[in-house]
Amino acid sequence: MSRIGKKPIELPKGVTLTVSSANELSVKGPKGELKQAIDRDIKVEVNGNEVNVTRPTDQIRHRALHGLYRSLVANMVKGVTDGFKRELELVGVGYRAAVNGDLIDLALGYSHNIIMELPKEIKATAIAEKGQNPRIILESNDKQLLGAFAAKLRSLRKPEPYKGKGVRYSDEIVRRKAGKSAGK
Repeated sequence: MSRIGKKPIELPKGVTLTVSSANELSVKGPKGELKQAIDRDIKVEVNGNEVNVTRPTDQIRHRALHGLYRSLVANMVKGVTDGFKRELELVGVGYRAAVNGDLIDLALGYSHNIIMELPKEIKATAIAEKGQNPRIILESNDKQLLGAFAAKLRSLRKPEPYKGKGVRYSDEIVRRKAGKSAGK
């Protein structure tokens, strides 16, 4: 039995979870509403303020989906109550970021600035303090969308291993390599 799938999910006050007949799950809370399609074999049951995810058999496919959907539901509940946050750091001379409404303007050492449109579910702030690397803070109630957008920003200029320049997550550790050694 899946250890993750067996764990019940606590529903905090103010959060409602509904399952439609078309196997679509909807979670409403103070930070918004999230929807997720669920496989027809996996059952989601709400008992008071507790949610349980069950599977019909012990097939490999059902075992894999059991833990997956339990994690997705738990992330949706956490997202509509607390929300998620991801912080990116721009390391490099002249690297800058600015947020203008629903656009994010990045100067990453290319011949032109990169302008990206923010998804409407994500709020972004750019912080540039003297003596520190510029930072971008992304906040959303949808963990999947937030992670995908943060990965897209990071892919614009991945951190390189020699000087460590690039866009990195604030908690990421970049392994540095030694440069060329001097001639003998």
